[in-house]
Amino acid sequence: MGLPPLGPGEKVPVGLLVPLSGPNEALGRGLLDAAEAALFDVPGARLALLPRDTKGTADGAAAAARDAIEHGARLLIGPLTAPEVESVKPIAAARGIPVLAFSTSAELAGNGTYLMGFLPADGVRRVVNFAHEKGVLRVAVLAPQTAYGQVVAASLKDAADQEKITVADTVFFDPATVDLAPSVRDLAHYDSRKAALDQQRRQLERARDPASQEALKRLNEQILAGDLGFDAVLLPEGGQRIKTLAPLLPYYGIDPARVHFLGTGLWDDPALLAEPELQGAWYAAADPAGRADFENKFQSLYGHAPPRLATLAYDATALAAALSRNDPPDYSASVLTNPNGFLGLDGIFRLRPDGRVERGLAVLEIRRTGLVVVNPAPTAFVGY
Repeated sequence: MGLPPLGPGEKVPVGLLVPLSGPNEALGRGLLDAAEAALFDVPGARLALLPRDTKGTADGAAAAARDAIEHGARLLIGPLTAPEVESVKPIAAARGIPVLAFSTSAELAGNGTYLMGFLPADGVRRVVNFAHEKGVLRVAVLAPQTAYGQVVAASLKDAADQEKITVADTVFFDPATVDLAPSVRDLAHYDSRKAALDQQRRQLERARDPASQEALKRLNEQILAGDLGFDAVLLPEGGQRIKTLAPLLPYYGIDPARVHFLGTGLWDDPALLAEPELQGAWYAAADPAGRADFENKFQSLYGHAPPRLATLAYDATALAAALSRNDPPDYSASVLTNPNGFLGLDGIFRLRPDGRVERGLAVLEIRRTGLVVVNPAPTAFVGY
């Protein structure tokens, strides 16, 4: 059943599905604040925002979606988590209502559901492309044995195939493990390379000529013998786990002076700037300058810093508000998937027909003094 047409000048109802109660209440209210800020920033918008509490559950999200649609919603923004999106998707599809969800679960995209979240594949492709330009030809990955780790590893393979470089090694570790040393030893081929070094030392020790003794002196300054087999390693971990993992790499012979450390969006964390082993490491993300003014304005309006996902709510609402100015307002697939894309706080983005988002990301380098953009985000999708 189609939706009734809007009257002249009538506002376009758009549902905002966020957790306004439950464990994610603070995040949900931050998303609501960002959405309301976007609504006031778009001149001439005809949007009527319908906030609905998902309670942070699949059942709550389904009820919220039904209520918003019953009140005339032409578009749904949110919900947040994969289970919530999974419950909302068929409800919206049955009524032909598009969904701009915040999830990064790519398998939920499509059939009118578009994912606004930062998808790992975008960041992996971008940082691998940059690393290749800087001379990297062989990449390894050390990842948790999780859905996210598997997606990153698969994305690395796709990016490497595209760049014509080699995925030299893939090591997964149990995400529940406390001791990451065995996995790092495995990635570094530590035992075999140490055995090779010890054998070379013994051979040189038996020789008494000056050249052998000089070579022995050089070997005694080495940790391991032989080539690692890769010149960059992708580390899809964040928070305390990457802080624990990073020092183990040089300890077991993966020297950041010779092997470039690459990260994912999980590294978009100011706390990592002080990590010695991550100095000079690269990852792809939105240019921080793009959201700096928003963060300052948000702090001024609401008295607290915005959650990181607030830019998604802002951009989705700003897009809905801008399209509400059309006569008649149009949220059809052909409009939402405009190949030229849209400009948001996190840079340019476009919604693909398969429901996934494609973003123009910058490449950032971690330095103690702050993040440095070493390769700027594209400003258009032409040729990108």
